[in-house]
Amino acid sequence: MVRANLRATAVGFAATAAVFAVLFAVAGVDELLATLRAADADALLLVVAATVVWLLAWAVSLYTVLGVLGVDVSYRSSVLLFSGATFANNVTPFGQAGGEPITALLISRVTDAEYERGLAAIASVDTLNFVPSITIALLGAGYFATEVALGANRNLLVAVGGVVVLAVLVPSLVYLGWRRRYGLEAGVVAGLTPVIRALARRLPRVPVPTPEGIEDRIDGFFRAIERVAANPRRLAVALAASTAGWLSQTIALSVAFEAVGASVPVSIVLVVVPIGAIAGVTPLPGGAGGIETVLVLLLLAAPLPQVTQPTVVAAVVLFRGAVYWIPVLVGGAAVGWIGTGYGFRGEPE
Repeated sequence: MVRANLRATAVGFAATAAVFAVLFAVAGVDELLATLRAADADALLLVVAATVVWLLAWAVSLYTVLGVLGVDVSYRSSVLLFSGATFANNVTPFGQAGGEPITALLISRVTDAEYERGLAAIASVDTLNFVPSITIALLGAGYFATEVALGANRNLLVAVGGVVVLAVLVPSLVYLGWRRRYGLEAGVVAGLTPVIRALARRLPRVPVPTPEGIEDRIDGFFRAIERVAANPRRLAVALAASTAGWLSQTIALSVAFEAVGASVPVSIVLVVVPIGAIAGVTPLPGGAGGIETVLVLLLLAAPLPQVTQPTVVAAVVLFRGAVYWIPVLVGGAAVGWIGTGYGFRGEPE
C-alpha cells in the first residue's frame, strides 16, 4: 500500500511538472523569466508576510475546533499542526481529501486524542473554510458586476455562475446531511465496515477490527462533528479566522502583481482566489499546476488591458510559490519532528 501511495504521488508530481511546462511555454519562457528576475524584492517579502498571516489565521480555526472537541493543545502546536496538515495536502493527490487522514493521524500523535476526533477536527476546519471562500467570491463578483459587463467575459461569467451554484448547492447538501445525519451515519457504518475489515486482513500486523469497534469509532466521528456544530460562539471565531486567512491570500496575490509591476482590481482578486482553490481537488498533489492554470485562465479572461500574459503567469507563480512552499517547508519539518517521536514538546512521547 505504501508503494502504491508513493507511486501515485510520483505520478502526480510528474503530471504537475508537465502542466507547468505547458503553462510556461504558452506564456513564453524567456519573457516569464525576465519578469520574475525584475520582481521587486520588498513586495516579495510582503507576499511572504501575507502568506504567514494566512497560516496563522487558519491555525486559529484549528485551535478553536480542537478546543470545542476537548483536545488540549497550545496555539503554537496548532500552528505546526495546521502547517503539517497543509504539507500533507500539498504532497498527496486530491488536496484535502488526500491529506485529511494523514492530518488526523498527526493530531492523534501530538495530542493523544482519538483518531476519529482528529479527523472530525480537520474535516470541520476544511468545511468552515469553504463558507467564507464562497461568500468572498460572491461579494467580489457582485462588486465586479458593477464595474464591467460580465456577459462580455464568458469565462468569468461561467466562473461566477459556478460560484453561485456552489453557494446554493453546498449549504443545501450540508443542511440535508445534518437533518439526516443519523441515517447517514448508519449508511457509512454499513458501507465502510466490510471495506475496513477486508483491508485489515491484507495488512501485516494489523488486527481485524470487530464490526462493533468500527461502529463505535464512526459514531465517535459523528458525535465530534455534532459538538462542533453545537457551539455557535466558537464557530463564529473559527469563521472569522478563516475569513482573515482568505483575505490574506487575496492580499498576497494583489501584492504579487505589484511585485511584477502590474495592478489588478481587488474585485477580480476576490473572485479568482477562492475559485482557483477549488482546483485543489484535482489528482495533482496539492492542486499544484491545476490551481495555477485556473488562476491564469480567469485572470486572462478579466478586462486587464495593460497586463500581459507573462506578467499574469509570473504573478501567479510568485503567489502560489509562497502559498505552496512555505507550508511545505514548515509543515514538512513539523511532520518530521513528530516522526521522531518527540511531538512538539521536545520530550519523547
